[in-house]
Amino acid sequence: MVTVDVAPSASADGWVCEVTVELDGERTHHTVKVSEADLERWAGGGRREDVEDLVARSFDFLLQREPPASILRRFDLSAIRRYFPDYDDQFKLQA
Repeated sequence: MVTVDVAPSASADGWVCEVTVELDGERTHHTVKVSEADLERWAGGGRREDVEDLVARSFDFLLQREPPASILRRFDLSAIRRYFPDYDDQFKLQA
């Protein structure tokens, strides 16, 4: 299970999300920064719910590729595509 808690309001440069992953008896915590550009590129919205959904889907993507303990504890969402180039193809909005 992935739980995403977004800071109550957007900061000047985006959002900070606290993510908890519980899987197979293992619990990990992660801090993920989502910029406005990230949200526009991969979610198309600007609401808190859009941020939560994008981060939750991103963690589902990561968990299909690595165990929770291997996911960085603190990272910018845009870093995912450096490690997994197919992230961009799966998440970019269709024009």
